[in-house]
Amino acid sequence: MAESAKKVAEQTEERLEQVAENVRERFDRVTHGKFRDKIREGRFADSADHGIDEGRRESSDRQAR
Repeated sequence: MAESAKKVAEQTEERLEQVAENVRERFDRVTHGKFRDKIREGRFADSADHGIDEGRRESSDRQAR
């Protein structure tokens, strides 16, 4: 019984990997790769991280008072 469960789990994993690859390909077709390119260039990392860090700093300043 354990062998059949292991086989089913492996097949499921392979199917999920294929689904994920298909989703990536379709997303790239829809966005023409622009969104992925922006992420790789790091365009979203700086603006979002800065705002979060600044908000944390302000919050800790208020708590210290």
